[in-house]
Amino acid sequence: MKPASLWIVSVAALTLGACATSTPDVSDTSMSFFITSANPGKGADLGGLDGADAYCGALATAAGVTGKTWKAYLSSSSEDARDRIGSGPWYNASGVMVASSVENLLGDSNNLTKQTSVNENGDIVNGRGDEPNRHDILTGSAANGRSTGSHCEGWTSSGEGSATVGHHDRTGGGDDPTSWSSAHNSRGCSIEALQATGGDGLFYCFAQ
Repeated sequence: MKPASLWIVSVAALTLGACATSTPDVSDTSMSFFITSANPGKGADLGGLDGADAYCGALATAAGVTGKTWKAYLSSSSEDARDRIGSGPWYNASGVMVASSVENLLGDSNNLTKQTSVNENGDIVNGRGDEPNRHDILTGSAANGRSTGSHCEGWTSSGEGSATVGHHDRTGGGDDPTSWSSAHNSRGCSIEALQATGGDGLFYCFAQ
């Protein structure tokens, strides 16, 4: 039978080991956030949330980032974007932290700007004043990360309907032009309709 002191030390060691195992690796600053460099090809028809998630994963893999579960920051009638993307922190392709948590991401002190909200290759995405303007980023979400109900039939329509978009460069027109999540609604769901207001059918991707 172990002496009481050894038993206490053993339990403490096991407890510390369990805590270490469950603690997220905050030293990993590899890419866990990006804007898609291109639309999959059908406007706001992304193949639903599953299709959008798969596209995020494919772009990340092509950029050399593997071993992560990727989710599109998109809301639908059954899911809110804020609940899909994990707990953070998130880093861009250059290793710059853009948000430390969901609360930080959706608050006023996040680090999302035109310079930090880059694509999977680390390239800056065109914003207002650039040709062509691509700053309308599909979200279907309000500023709090919850569904607005405008999501092109759950990201399956490239025709009728509308989608809420945010401005990655935090400027422009609309109801809330400085919101990266919820600036205004699109004129339609086709790629032509999305481009008409300064977008290109791009969306945000986060690693859980």
